[in-house]
Amino acid sequence: MRLRNIKGAREEIAVSEYVTQNPKEQKGNWNAYFGGEAPLHVEIGMGKGRFITTLAELNPDIHYIGVEKYASVLIRAVEKKKGRDDLNNLTFLSVDAAELPEVFAAGEVDRIYLNFSDPWPKERHARRRLTSREFLARYEQFLKPEGEIWFKTDNRGLFDFSVEEAKEAGWQLLEVTYDLHHSPYAEGNVMTEYEEKFSSLGNPIHRMVIKKKKIG
Repeated sequence: MRLRNIKGAREEIAVSEYVTQNPKEQKGNWNAYFGGEAPLHVEIGMGKGRFITTLAELNPDIHYIGVEKYASVLIRAVEKKKGRDDLNNLTFLSVDAAELPEVFAAGEVDRIYLNFSDPWPKERHARRRLTSREFLARYEQFLKPEGEIWFKTDNRGLFDFSVEEAKEAGWQLLEVTYDLHHSPYAEGNVMTEYEEKFSSLGNPIHRMVIKKKKIG
C-alpha cells in the first residue's frame, strides 16, 4: 500500500511530547519512564493508533508503547493523544521494528501486538514479515519468559505462514482461530481501523497467540 505523505509530519514527530525521543536511552528503564511498576505491552506497526489508544483507555494499570516507523502514519496517532491527560500510560516510538532489541532490555516486555502487518507477498521478502522466524528471534530478546505475541490479520497466506514460522521457531500456539469474530475469543476483542474495514467487507479475521516454549 502506498502511503500518502503528510507535509511536516516528520518535523512534528521529532519534537512531539507524545513521542519518546531517543528511545534507546530508555532501554531497561521503561517502568521508571512511565513512573511506576506495571506490565509493558507493545504494538509494533500500530498504524493510526486506534487499537493501542483504546487499550490504554481501558487498562490504565498497563503501560503501552506504540511503534510506527512511518511519520505520515504516526502523526495520526499523535493527533488522537493530543490533550488526553488521562493517557499517561501510553507513548509512541518512531523506530524500525528491527531496532527494538536496542530499545528494550531482556525480559522487559510482557506482550507484543502485531495487527494487520505488511504481508510482504513476494517470497524473497519473507524475512521482512513481522512474524518471520527472524523477527520472532528479535522479540525473544526482550519478551519475558512467559510473554506473549498476539497477531491478527485478514490475510490467510500470511496467517498460515505465521503459524508455521512460530512452530518451526519453537513457540507454543496458545490460540489459533481463522474467524475471530465468530469464535469464543471474540469477547473483549478491540478492533483496529483495518479490522473494522476488512470485517465489514465480510473478510474473516485470523488471530494467533503464542509464547516461547520452555526448554526442559
